[in-house]
Amino acid sequence: MVEHRTPNPGAGGSSPSWPAINGLGLVMASKEQRNSKSAKVAEKEKSESVSIARFIREVRNEFGKIVWPTRKITLRFAGVVLLMTVVMSLYLGIVDFLLGSLVSKIL
Repeated sequence: MVEHRTPNPGAGGSSPSWPAINGLGLVMASKEQRNSKSAKVAEKEKSESVSIARFIREVRNEFGKIVWPTRKITLRFAGVVLLMTVVMSLYLGIVDFLLGSLVSKIL
């Protein structure tokens, strides 16, 4: 037996506990909900130009807070990256050569 937890379990009515669902499995909105959504969209479009200008102002302010590295530090980091690239290339080249030699001897 199923336990009903609503005050009036057998009653249907005009205000169901779940929204109506159409044949595609989508929740159907009432006319008032659709009108309020379209009003919200229009209001959002109006405020977009204001929000874009605000966004650009905030980006400019944030760029002013950036601490850029000095030329010396940038060159040092670039040297480290170049050195590590050469070292890893040599290592992978040697491993590739050794594994290739091993496979050719086996075959």
